Amino acid sequence: MYVKMIGASVSGIEGRIIGVEVDICSGLPQVNIVGLPDPAVRESVERVRAAVQNGGLKFPLDRITVNLAPADMRKEGSAFDLAIAAGILCASGQLAAERLEGALLIGELALNGDVRSVPGVLPMTEQARKAGLRRVIVPQAAVAEARLIDGIEVEGIGSIREWTNGIQTGRSSDTEHASVPIQSLPKERHTLNEEPDLLDVVGHAHAKRALTIAAAGMHNLLFVGPPGTGKTMLCRRLPGLLPPLDDAEALAVTKIFSVSGKLNDARAGLIRSRPFRSPHHTISSAGLIGGGSVPKPGEVTLAHHGVLFLDEMPEFSRICLESLRQPLEDHEVTIGRARGVCRFPARFMLAASMNPCPCGFYGGGAGDRPCTCSSAAIMRYRSRMSGPLADRIDLQVELPRQSARLTPGTGLSSSEARHSVSEAYARQKTRYAKHGISFNSELHGSLLKKYAALTPEGEELIGEVYGRLGLSFRAHDRILKMSRTIADLAGRERIAAEDVAEAIQYRCLDKGLDSIA
Repeated sequence: MYVKMIGASVSGIEGRIIGVEVDICSGLPQVNIVGLPDPAVRESVERVRAAVQNGGLKFPLDRITVNLAPADMRKEGSAFDLAIAAGILCASGQLAAERLEGALLIGELALNGDVRSVPGVLPMTEQARKAGLRRVIVPQAAVAEARLIDGIEVEGIGSIREWTNGIQTGRSSDTEHASVPIQSLPKERHTLNEEPDLLDVVGHAHAKRALTIAAAGMHNLLFVGPPGTGKTMLCRRLPGLLPPLDDAEALAVTKIFSVSGKLNDARAGLIRSRPFRSPHHTISSAGLIGGGSVPKPGEVTLAHHGVLFLDEMPEFSRICLESLRQPLEDHEVTIGRARGVCRFPARFMLAASMNPCPCGFYGGGAGDRPCTCSSAAIMRYRSRMSGPLADRIDLQVELPRQSARLTPGTGLSSSEARHSVSEAYARQKTRYAKHGISFNSELHGSLLKKYAALTPEGEELIGEVYGRLGLSFRAHDRILKMSRTIADLAGRERIAAEDVAEAIQYRCLDKGLDSIA
């Protein structure tokens, strides 16, 4: 007897509907799974056999063929267990196939018949809704995650025994229609009052201003200075300044964390705070960018619509740092393997810190510790961050040592900076509503010319600096984008010369690291 169930898999961060066809005929007892299954899918035979028998049902002693369609697409993971088990039970007459018509089945089976959750339930459920399916059956532990997608009925099951008994008696398991719209779900996953405040950082008014500009326009940021000046403290206060994710962004970020198996509490709703990822400097390029035989998202994708913080940036390998150049420009990562090509989104803000030399005290003023590094060591240290990568960092800010006489708790607070950022963000959302972008850092081509219009004084200033510092076209455009953000913070529609002058001040690497003293 032939039946067809509906399963799903994940490609990149998007779900794909997979047909699970089961045919049982007379012959030697064996189970064959075809359709390019990986080892985890092939091993499902033994999991399904034990789960069915321990669930009080009979596993057929016939020839069973399972086809995962389309057959030319590689199938990975254990999410097909439940669909294969349901297909075998329906084909053998132990379950009514019409009860599962139009339903997507997702779940891994334990040997005792329990149904375990799998990564990627959220994008698979979203794809089921797009495909017009009416219902999705998921493990009990994944019900909250599946209900983040509105417009589809969600049924949660704990074990094969309970589920089949419920079908046979006409009682469904924990079933609820996910009719709660995304907009009504919690807007925050954290309390802002619990976050570190900019007031904790003594002095550094110039750096706090740079941090506000970076947050308002999602500009890449680098702090350069000796050890202990507050570079890391400032960067770790960046998430408290950023605006919350809108609905589309929140769904995209939550899907990424679902696919990565990092969605810890789906009951709190979609992730509304922007991600802040801080990988260790020993990370591999595959861990940073993504990869593997079955490509998985890396840190740049986990930081999508958020911040990727690289503390002590030159300590990262040259390969890792250079691999950031393409995602910073294209806002996506393309990973090609023999089995296919995966694309992962990577629209993130890069925040980084570095010392001026290996010991950290090069160019110090009076009273500072003397630098103990040789010229060769300094050149080797600085060369780990190439010119093209430095060119992609909008704000390059020097952080000198602060006086011990400064009073803590004074200066710009996170709430004040967040208020300014929110106003600038609202202006950008309104301005770019028809162009599919949200921040000034995303301006390009004709949009940059249209929305980064300068006054005559501003045009003259940036032209003079372009020639004097030998800027690249990329650096020229990034100064324009920063100027647009500075004007937005000031509430100006047209960019003035003072906005351009301030933006130029944040390009210390264009003047050469020797200027950092």
